Amino acid sequence: MGQIKKPENVCLVLGILAKSRAEVESVRPALARKFGTEELALAPFAFEFTNYYREEIGNTPVRAFFSYETPIPREEIVEIKLWTNELELEIAAAHGTPGLRPVNLDPGYMTLGQFFLATTKDQRQRVYIRDGIFVEPTLYFQNGHFHAFEWTYRDYASPRYIEYLEEVRRRLAYRHTTGKPYRLR
Repeated sequence: MGQIKKPENVCLVLGILAKSRAEVESVRPALARKFGTEELALAPFAFEFTNYYREEIGNTPVRAFFSYETPIPREEIVEIKLWTNELELEIAAAHGTPGLRPVNLDPGYMTLGQFFLATTKDQRQRVYIRDGIFVEPTLYFQNGHFHAFEWTYRDYASPRYIEYLEEVRRRLAYRHTTGKPYRLR
């Protein structure tokens, strides 16, 4: 019989899809109040992978990512996803567009072996946690790099995302090894 033990805390990574760079910047203070100090940011860039969000976010959305310095227990992803969903609704109401989100927040977490996204939608590869929230293994780490599964969203399999997430992982590995957050020297 295996010994039960609590897994290491994980790194919170938040993807933001928004109408503009200004929208990304406007949400960052709320995220910092909730999650603390950003550890690594991927500045907003044009999102060109799908038109799925066109009606809500517009024709020229931008994507950005932020990872946070304070590790979290992986089960907290449920509360985080519920909170980000509420924040999306608040932002939509403030813009006078209830039901149409000008900002889409995609929380996920990274272990040394995988990157997971939280979602409210069930699919064969997603695992139900609780309170209507599932997690999806999105990338796995092998031979020094992240790799996509057959179901991974195309954008998450792209070189730009992989490069960013591999740097987040390097910082997480440093934290696991030293017990301290990564600091530029």
